[in-house]
Formats: sequence, structure tokens, C-alpha cells
Amino acid sequence: MGKATQHSKNFAKVKTFYRMGLWSEIRVRNAVTHPTGKPWITPEEYQEITGQPYNAANNKKQASEE
Repeated sequence: MGKATQHSKNFAKVKTFYRMGLWSEIRVRNAVTHPTGKPWITPEEYQEITGQPYNAANNKKQASEE
């Protein structure tokens, strides 16, 4: 039997919002860093949700574009 994956408390919520088109990839990326000190999801979960690797440098660049 495979090992069950533990997810953050808000993983399912973020995944659902993204899949329904309510959240953009940028918003999901922001969930990795905000709120500061207690993010909603991990970088690994970001990749699981979007299929893209999380890159902290891109987060700062994209946040300045909003």
C-alpha cells in the first residue's frame, strides 16, 4: 500500500479554487508565502496543484506586476 500524503489545512480549498478558475496561478503562488509566517500551502503543494515548480524569485517579480 502507498503512503498517504499529508497536506496543509487549506490545500483542498486552494486546489478547488484553482481548478474552478476562481484563483489564478499567481494567487496560488501567493498562498505559499502569505500570510507571512503561516502560509496556506507549501511549495510542493503549489507544484501538485499547478503542475509547475514553485520559484520564490518569480513570486516577487509577479507580485510587483499586480
